[in-house]
Amino acid sequence: MVEIDRSISFDGRDIRLTVGLLAPQAGGSVLMQSGDTAVLVTATRSAAREGIDFLPLTVDYEERLYSVGRIPGGFLRREGRPPEKAILTSRLIDRPLRPLFPQWLRDDLQIVATTLSMDELVPPDVLAVTGASLAVLLAKIPFDGPMAAVRVGLVGDDFIINPTYAEIEAGDLDLVVAGSPAGVIMVEAGANQLPEQDIIEAIDFGYEAVQDLIQAQRNLIAELGIETVYEEPPAEVEPTLVEFIRDRAQAPVKQILSQFDLDKNNRDAALDAVKEEIVAAIAELPEEDPIQVAATTNSKAVGNIFKDLTKKLMRRQIVEDGVRVDGRKLDEVRPVSCRVDVLPKRVHGSGLFNRGLTQVLSACTLGTPGDAQNLSDDLQQDLEKRYIHHYNFPPFSVGETKPLRAPGRREIGHGALAERALIPVLPPKNEFPYVIRVVSEVLSSNGSTSMGSVCGSTLALMDAGVPIIKPVSGAAMGLIKEGDEVRVLTDIQGIEDFLGDMDFKVAGTDSGITALQMDMKIPGLPLEIIEQAIKQALPARLHILEKMLQAIDTPRTEMSPFAPRLLTIKIDPEMIGMLIGPGGKTIKGITEETGAKIDIEDDGTVTISAIDESKAKRARNIVQGMTRKLNEGDVYAGKVTRIIPIGAFVEFLPGKEGMIHISQLADYRVGRVEDEVAVGDEVIVKVRELDSKGRINLTRLGIHPDQAAAAREAATTNQ
Repeated sequence: MVEIDRSISFDGRDIRLTVGLLAPQAGGSVLMQSGDTAVLVTATRSAAREGIDFLPLTVDYEERLYSVGRIPGGFLRREGRPPEKAILTSRLIDRPLRPLFPQWLRDDLQIVATTLSMDELVPPDVLAVTGASLAVLLAKIPFDGPMAAVRVGLVGDDFIINPTYAEIEAGDLDLVVAGSPAGVIMVEAGANQLPEQDIIEAIDFGYEAVQDLIQAQRNLIAELGIETVYEEPPAEVEPTLVEFIRDRAQAPVKQILSQFDLDKNNRDAALDAVKEEIVAAIAELPEEDPIQVAATTNSKAVGNIFKDLTKKLMRRQIVEDGVRVDGRKLDEVRPVSCRVDVLPKRVHGSGLFNRGLTQVLSACTLGTPGDAQNLSDDLQQDLEKRYIHHYNFPPFSVGETKPLRAPGRREIGHGALAERALIPVLPPKNEFPYVIRVVSEVLSSNGSTSMGSVCGSTLALMDAGVPIIKPVSGAAMGLIKEGDEVRVLTDIQGIEDFLGDMDFKVAGTDSGITALQMDMKIPGLPLEIIEQAIKQALPARLHILEKMLQAIDTPRTEMSPFAPRLLTIKIDPEMIGMLIGPGGKTIKGITEETGAKIDIEDDGTVTISAIDESKAKRARNIVQGMTRKLNEGDVYAGKVTRIIPIGAFVEFLPGKEGMIHISQLADYRVGRVEDEVAVGDEVIVKVRELDSKGRINLTRLGIHPDQAAAAREAATTNQ
């Protein structure tokens, strides 16, 4: 293939597309560059495997540490398992790509995006999304594209396309918009309580930029002489089998879907019973009957036809009658109930959120600064997380059995979404230095467990005494689109997600949106429908929030007695080495003596933690004493720790000693030190001299009675 370079500019920031240079044996490959960030994206197609009845699409995002000039750690000195950010980026590429492949396609497809170079300005993820679309087109895979993505930031009052890391951090919005010629196909956002209208304008702003990238791909494909691939779908299932199933299933399925008093389990059981009757009826037909032959040839045909029929009838009921399978109106939320303090206080905070048959239990744990998650193994160095949210989805939550494994991409993605929704309302580190971990256990699932996790996390945080700025709630919006008829659904349940066209999750406070995530099963939506969904989500969020506030309306003022107590002080950074001691000896000694944990930051911030607050105070006093700047003439109350022939050593601050020379013990001649003081005696001393070697010389002479009284009072207070 001929090498071709093309560039497109957004506000002076170029995106460069290069084809024909790298990976010639891949089905299609493109090098996406912006600044010093370069991502190679490839698309490869293999023949379909026997028995596959879904699209086996695999999307992988790979990070190479050479891209930032680093050598991996560890014995092997090579990259290991992908970090969480790489998994989330893989999902970001997959979600707008998957709906654009034809539903009949069963070939193995693999998209691999590899970061070859990365600078501190340009995030590679949106480059990889756009590159995936172009790679698929170059591979001549059937695809309803092109598709492209941009990031939108908000700095001040201005939207900007593809902001830098610094601009994302400083701004109030981090929005990724992906679109196709048919409309917006994916939205992912974190926002600082932005009003709905601002979010809508940002999506519109981003989609306009997406159009330029779509046109650039079209131009490049045309220049290469590659035509859009139109392949004939495989032959339809035997029409007589479709008619046989429809004639026997349509009436009972329609009746089941209109029985609004049926819950999910009973509805599913009733539908399964209808399908089993059809299977039994087919089995009674002669072996040479075309219906029997078609059902035997394709073992999944009956199930697929029955599913399609159920889907059509459910969607028709919503579009024509405006009624959902549980009898709700289109904008109605399922019954909501909330509880807090459901677990013993060994768990620092807990919240139980129920919405319909969806149930999420969230548990909050408060930790010390040393518990922060270190992300320095990622491509960004010196990065840590103080708020961590984990999402678990056990098989019993949907009444199934399967082996328990490590969290999958879905669990990681849902956890990240709920985490993003809460970050804008967390207190700053200088006001609440705790590291916070929330784990959301999905105990029952029937739609929108990720938004259930947002609500459960809010309850758990408030129950744990975390002073969040405002509580956050969330709702998932759905869509049924039949031709020109469109219906937006509030608070979708499982069947509406499974058989619907959209899953649009919206989270926020009563002041604005904090997180968005929209996924489509159709090639795209116009902005006006997205606007309707965002606005329709607001009353749902506020309704759910009202139910949450009935359980707990403000964060608790007292934390669990089993949560660590944190005390924070500031020391001179030059004293950090002295406080740590050689090989950590000094700080280990303080920890062993007091039972408290001590974390020290480079700026001199010292955080002391212990379950028993008195232990934390004792450790704080020792640290303060060791790092306090002494002045000649300061007066302290101390205790004699040891005696030598020429004087006595006195600990006058926790961890800090000085010596009283024998000549400074009294205003008369002292023959023996033991005649004046003994080990364990409490004495009032004054700092006489700080010599060049750092030694502290004390005296008992020249101390005013008022100074002595103040020293005794200070010592009593600090005990």
